[in-house]
Amino acid sequence: MINESISNSESDLKKFVSSLVETKKISIEQDKLNDVIEQLTNIVTETKKYTDWNVKSNTTAELKLRLRSVLDKHQLPISDEVLSEILAKADTTTAPPKSYWFVGASYGKGSEDQTDRFLAEGVWQNGYKDKYLDVVRSMQPGDKIAIKSSYVRKRNLSFDNKEQSVSVMGIKAIGVVTKNHGDGRFVDVDWEPRQEPVKEWYFYTNRSTIWRVSPDEWMTEGLVNFTFNSKPQDVDRFRNAPYWKERFGDTPIDKQRFKWTQFYEAVADKLITYKDKRQELISFVIQLADKFDLSYIKDKQLDDICPFTVIGLFNRGITDENRKAIAKDLADYLGVTEGVPNSFEGIPILNNQKSWFFGFEDKRQTTDIESLWSFFDIALQFSDSDNSDARSEFSSAYDQVTSQYGVGWNLTMALYWIRPWNYLTLDGQSQLYITKKLGIDIGKNGPKRRCSSKDYLKVLDELELRFQEEAYPVHSFPELSLAAWLYKDGDTSAHPNATDPDFVDETADDEGESEVTAAPIEPYQLDDIITDGCFIDRESLGEILERLRTKKNLILQGPPGTGKTWLAKRLAFALMGQRNDSKLRAVQFHPNLSYEDFVRGWRPSGDGKLTLADGPFLEMINEAKKDAKTKHVVVIEEINRGNPAQIFGEMLTLLEADKRTPTEALELSYRRNESERVFVPDNLYVIGTMNVADRSLALVDLALRRRFAFIDLKPIFGEPWRQWVHAKAGISMTLLEEIETRLLALNNDIEKDRNLGAQFKVGHSYVTPAFSNTIKDAEKWYKSVVQTEIGPLLDEYWFDDLERSRKAQDALVVGI
Repeated sequence: MINESISNSESDLKKFVSSLVETKKISIEQDKLNDVIEQLTNIVTETKKYTDWNVKSNTTAELKLRLRSVLDKHQLPISDEVLSEILAKADTTTAPPKSYWFVGASYGKGSEDQTDRFLAEGVWQNGYKDKYLDVVRSMQPGDKIAIKSSYVRKRNLSFDNKEQSVSVMGIKAIGVVTKNHGDGRFVDVDWEPRQEPVKEWYFYTNRSTIWRVSPDEWMTEGLVNFTFNSKPQDVDRFRNAPYWKERFGDTPIDKQRFKWTQFYEAVADKLITYKDKRQELISFVIQLADKFDLSYIKDKQLDDICPFTVIGLFNRGITDENRKAIAKDLADYLGVTEGVPNSFEGIPILNNQKSWFFGFEDKRQTTDIESLWSFFDIALQFSDSDNSDARSEFSSAYDQVTSQYGVGWNLTMALYWIRPWNYLTLDGQSQLYITKKLGIDIGKNGPKRRCSSKDYLKVLDELELRFQEEAYPVHSFPELSLAAWLYKDGDTSAHPNATDPDFVDETADDEGESEVTAAPIEPYQLDDIITDGCFIDRESLGEILERLRTKKNLILQGPPGTGKTWLAKRLAFALMGQRNDSKLRAVQFHPNLSYEDFVRGWRPSGDGKLTLADGPFLEMINEAKKDAKTKHVVVIEEINRGNPAQIFGEMLTLLEADKRTPTEALELSYRRNESERVFVPDNLYVIGTMNVADRSLALVDLALRRRFAFIDLKPIFGEPWRQWVHAKAGISMTLLEEIETRLLALNNDIEKDRNLGAQFKVGHSYVTPAFSNTIKDAEKWYKSVVQTEIGPLLDEYWFDDLERSRKAQDALVVGI
């Protein structure tokens, strides 16, 4: 199908050129006039295809020069006014970019910023020979690209940041990809001049070297408009979004929570300065131990100490008064000006019998404490840095120190202390809340069945994405820790004092892990649906997609041959922003399908016993939970051919858009354990198809109707259909017009039949050849379709009047 905006633009251009011809009384044949218009349109489209031409005077001059030669050849008037009007009329012929890329311009610690070189050479380069190669190959000519740097700022902001550090992404330059070299390293870019000063975007940032953005949600749409369309950021909306509201929103002072985080961060910032002055620090800690009678430190001949054990001095199972007093003395010593917290709700604490992060000399390596200081430094830098290697450096350091004696799960607690908005604590109570309440698996591929760095970062990344969902139970790491502190699961204590001494699981076997390589991205948007052969206009398609985004569940219903399943899968890809079959699951309902098949039930195993097995829907739920950043879609073909209420069971309730949260989790009919609860995650969507012409199917019950948005699909012929079939299958326009006329007449008769109606019309798919089919004999092909596909359908419709069916079939083919 031809893009509607392009068709409208060509129509405007045709009217303008025709008016020129008439005004100047120029004699020109219609075919030649159409040829002129096509040439003019092609020139504009080709020239501006890979560049923001309208902001570049040299490109505009080139356009006018090429247009002038066409006008002169056909003796049409030439003037600046005429050329400018042609440019304006043809302006909408360029399709929007498929992807927007935000990329870095430095590749490692201490490396130089390459922005000026990139702009001078008209390129962007992936500085790594072994990373991001497939992602770079996914960049396409016409994609927009921006050079960015990410950092944090606490001062000189245009809004009240309440003395909290704000994530900032500076936009240094923007351009358009003109060529991909295919080597995973280089793309050619038509850059605009460097932006001075750097434009700063706040809150919604990303530290990855390469970040692909699709403007399909308000945050990403705002970022794209800010970066490439010079529109201001709605800072107030971001400040008050769930993820940032606690720190930066308009919450009254008396209702603000987690004020303690500023004190903890300030302690960490000051403590790092003692990395190379540890003897001074040790002397103070010994004095503190004597003052507060800290028996686990007194008389232990302390000759070295790590930063986490220092912070742990006031994060143990002691009274709040002692915690405040110790914290104040430590703050005074370090020079911290932030006030000591009034309370410590939700802050995980060390077990009093295990308050060290290292062992005594006979149980530790000589480098253990030094490694903890290095990790402390790296973790602080990683929380703020745009360094593309910072994540790898953090991972390596994490894996090194977590294997040391005395560290264990406490390491994640320490990370939370030093940067509570950036790091997740995995103390025992938080693990319980995350796995049982939020339904997120925590990998344990590290030493002694603990988290490796990859396990830890995977959970952290998923939670950060989930925090941005309005209905999610928690929206930050401090809120999660507080919720975990209050959470009760059966007889489990709600106290956060849940560390793991080194003697626990001493003999546990380690689990292996494998490297996961990211697949190349194949962008997919609304325009791609149209290009693939959809004849619904772009505006209507956009409305359908928006209903899917908001309702989460959609049913495409219509007569046979209207492309319901075809469109369902492409809507799924457009929703994802990419063609990704691994995130799409297609199933078909039928009369014998049951809850046990679709959700969960007992099935025979290889040893002759019954085993509890998850069905495709629950499998997709679990997949979606593991990958919060990607939308997942279940396509259910012929959803009314089975019994949806029976097949979905309790899942029918969980499908509702406002119940996509762990708070609304329900028990399954078949549980793996007594406490298991399941919810449908926010990033799982359901698209069903329904054939409304099948008499054998019962009406869909109201419970299902209330949870789905229903979209009626109709047979679509007309100019878009004819143009597409002509271009793809080579069928003449004359024959296509004849086919269209006859099918419209048939559908008109079907609609008027009181025993049938509009829902029984014959869809356009019957006479739309598959994309790969070349029709050598179009007349023969069409007659075959009528005989083998449409004819049997009509026989079914008029089963009690086959003579009428025969006459209708004859009317479709006679004279062709």
